Amino acid sequence: MESYWSPSSFFLIFLGFMCSCEAYTFYAGGKSGWVLNPSESYSHWTERNRFQVNDTIIFKFKIGSDSVLIVDIDDYSKCNKDKPIRELKHGDSKVKFYRSGPFYFISGHEDNCEKGQKLKVVVLSPNHKAHNALSPVFEPIGPVSPAPAPAQSAAGFSVSPSGFVWAFCLIIAAYFCILV
Repeated sequence: MESYWSPSSFFLIFLGFMCSCEAYTFYAGGKSGWVLNPSESYSHWTERNRFQVNDTIIFKFKIGSDSVLIVDIDDYSKCNKDKPIRELKHGDSKVKFYRSGPFYFISGHEDNCEKGQKLKVVVLSPNHKAHNALSPVFEPIGPVSPAPAPAQSAAGFSVSPSGFVWAFCLIIAAYFCILV
């Protein structure tokens, strides 16, 4: 009787695990960016994405026309701009998540928050462990150079560098399985 667990099966599982353990970069609001009236609501956008520790979110907006305020839950619900945890003024501002839990972002421009320009991101906990309250919450990285827009495929999904990494891993795995 032939075994289903050949060395190539173990290699394929291992390779799949190794290729899927990378952090992702998200653009707040998707292709619309950090704007007052995005094509998809911010709440819907966050619900369809899964954020993990070490992921990065980039807020793209025109410098001087808006800002992003990182706030606590009370200031988020009241759109209070008086005491932000941090203000991001660059047109391409990055935030890297170093812990799990909720993060709250609001627009710093006039009454945009009251009109709906606010974003709640919940970062999933690895293995559902409690986070260390003393660990850094996030790391604002500063301005980034503009990245080219991801290519849109006929199937309706975006092609990103991480997708190419995954495809490369699958090709290598398939090649190994043929040889073994």
